Amino acid sequence: MAQITIAGDIERVEPAKTFERPKREAVCQLFNDHFQNYKRYNIPKAQLIIADIPYNVGKNAYASSPQWYVDGDLKNGQSELAAKEFFDTDINFRVAEFMHFCSTMLKKEPKQTGDAPCMIVFCSFEQQMPLIELAKNYGLKRYINLVFRKNYSAQVLKANMRIVGNCEYAILLYRDKLPKFRNNGKMIFNCMDWQQEKEVEVFHPTQKPVIVLRRLIEIFTDPGDVVIDPVAGSGSTLYAANQLGRNAYGFEIKKNFFKEANEKILSKIQGRLF
Repeated sequence: MAQITIAGDIERVEPAKTFERPKREAVCQLFNDHFQNYKRYNIPKAQLIIADIPYNVGKNAYASSPQWYVDGDLKNGQSELAAKEFFDTDINFRVAEFMHFCSTMLKKEPKQTGDAPCMIVFCSFEQQMPLIELAKNYGLKRYINLVFRKNYSAQVLKANMRIVGNCEYAILLYRDKLPKFRNNGKMIFNCMDWQQEKEVEVFHPTQKPVIVLRRLIEIFTDPGDVVIDPVAGSGSTLYAANQLGRNAYGFEIKKNFFKEANEKILSKIQGRLF
C-alpha cells in the first residue's frame, strides 16, 4: 500500500517498496470500439468511471511537451509533431455524449451512505467549469476539484516563459451522496503529488501513471467493484484496477493504441481481452 505523509498543506503519496496483487481473479476487458456502442457488450455498471478526455488543445497539443522539438531539445529545432494534434478524433469528441454514457453506466445511488458511485475526469484547467455545468444536466450535481502537482514542467522549454505550469487537473463528479471513500478513516487533501510512470512503458501521448490511477481506484472502490474507462488509450486504468482486484472495462477506438495497450501493458496481467 502507498504511504501518506503530510508536508505543509500538500499531500505526498510515497510509493510502497513492493506491491502485492490481491489473491483473486478479476475481469479485464478492453474493447476496440467507441463507448457509444457499449450495449452490445453487456458490461456491468460501474462504482467508478475514470476518463482522460481530449483537452481540446488542437494544433498546440505538443506545445508543453519535449516532443515538440527534435530529440526533445530546443536547440535541434521543431520536430514533425510541432503544431500537430494528439489524435484525429479530438475534434469530433462529443462531451455531451460522453457525459450521457457516464451517467448511464454509473451504478444507482444506494439508500445507505458511504457506497455511492462517482466519476473522475482528467481535463484541462479551462475545461473544469464547462464540465461541471454540463454534468448537472445528467444528474451529477456535485463535484470536488482535484489537483495533481508535478515536480517538473515541460513548459521550461519555452524560452519566453518564467512561470510554468506543473499541474494536472481532474474533477470528481457525483450525484447527491458522497462517494464511497476508503482511506482507513484518514482525510485526503484535494491537492496530491503526481508521480512519474516507472511501472509500464509510456507510449501514449496523454498516458497517466499507473501509481496515480491505482491510488484513486484504491480510494473510491473496493475489491470486486467495477471500474470503467470510456477512453482507455494506453489501458493503464484497466491495468491499475486489475492489480487491485477490481473488474475493469474499457473502450479504445484507435486500432494502434488498442494493439499497443494489449501488447505493452495488458499482456502483463491475466484477463480477457477483446
